[in-house]
Amino acid sequence: MTAMQPGEQRDEVEMLSLMLLIRRFEERASQQYQAQKIGGFCHLYIGQEAVVAGAVAAVRDDDYIITAYRDHAHALARGTSANACIAELFGKETGCSRGLGGSMHFFDRKNHMYGGHAIVGAHVPLAVGMAFATKYRAEDRVTLCFFGDGAINQGAFHEALNLAALFKLPIVFICENNLFAMGTSVKRSTSLKQIVDGMNFREVRDKIAEIVDSIRKEPHPAFLEVRTYRYRGHSMSDPASYRTKEELEKYRLDDPITRLRAQLTREGKLTNEQFDMLDKSAKETVLAAVKFAEKSPEPPLDKLYDYTYADGAIAAAVPPAGSDESAADTTATAGKRR
Repeated sequence: MTAMQPGEQRDEVEMLSLMLLIRRFEERASQQYQAQKIGGFCHLYIGQEAVVAGAVAAVRDDDYIITAYRDHAHALARGTSANACIAELFGKETGCSRGLGGSMHFFDRKNHMYGGHAIVGAHVPLAVGMAFATKYRAEDRVTLCFFGDGAINQGAFHEALNLAALFKLPIVFICENNLFAMGTSVKRSTSLKQIVDGMNFREVRDKIAEIVDSIRKEPHPAFLEVRTYRYRGHSMSDPASYRTKEELEKYRLDDPITRLRAQLTREGKLTNEQFDMLDKSAKETVLAAVKFAEKSPEPPLDKLYDYTYADGAIAAAVPPAGSDESAADTTATAGKRR
C-alpha cells in the first residue's frame, strides 16, 4: 500500500483537478440520466466538491471513508476510476459494485471507500464499528464518516455518536450541511451552528487535518459541521422549487471551484491556460468513461443472487431427506424471498 502524502503536502492544483473531475462527472451523469442510461435514483454533488476534496487532502489513503447516497464524489476522491463509477451507474459488470449497487451504493474496498448507503443515517453506526475495529486492532487509522444534515435527526445517529464517545474512537463525523434535508430547509428542522465554510477547500482541509492530527495522537471522536450548498435538486427527480432563483444565484457566485482557482491564480500557482487544460482533461476522462461503460457487459443473470445470501445459505436451509417439507418446497420458498 502506497501511503498518500499528508494533507499539508498535497498539491493544490492536483486537488483543483479532482474538483473539476467531480464536477464534470456529475454533469455527465445528469446528462446520461436524462438519456435514460441510468436507472433508479441519482443524487448529484455539484457545488459540494470542496468538502470531500478538502477531506481527502487531510488524510492518508489507508484511512477509512464511508458516506450516504450522494457518493459519486467520494469514490472519485478516494481513487476509484471514472470508468468504474460510470459503469456502476449504467449497471454494468465493470462497475465498482459490479453493476449491482447503482448510484447510491458505490463501494471500493481497495481504496478504503466503504459506501454509498441509501438509508438516511444508517451508515453512521457502521462507521463507528469500523473505527472500533481499527482501535481494537491497534491500527493508526482514522475513519471519516460523511452524512447530510437530515441524518442527525435519526435515532441511530445519536446512539452511534454516544458509543464513539464512550469508547474514544478515532472517527470524524462530517456533517455536509447543504441546508436542505431533501426539500426541508435546515432552518425549519434543526438547530445548528456553522463551523466550517464548505465552499472553501483550504478551510475544510486545514480543519480536518487539525482534527485528524489530534486523533492520531490520542484517539477520540470529533464532530464537524461543514456548511455547503448543492446547486441541483435533492435528486435528479427533484425540481428544487422550494428555493428561490436569487438564493441559488447567491451561492453560485461562491462556487468552490471558482474560489480555489482564484486563490491559486492570485498566488501565481495557476494560469488560465493550465486551468483550461485541467478542465479539458476532466471532460475527456469522463467522456471516455461513458464510452467504456457503454461497451461493458451486463452482469450475468446466473450471478444475480451471489451477493444476496452468504455462501451455502440456501443449502443450509434445505431440510434433511424424509422431513415433512421437501427440498424442492424449501428451495422454492427461498427463491420467492429473493
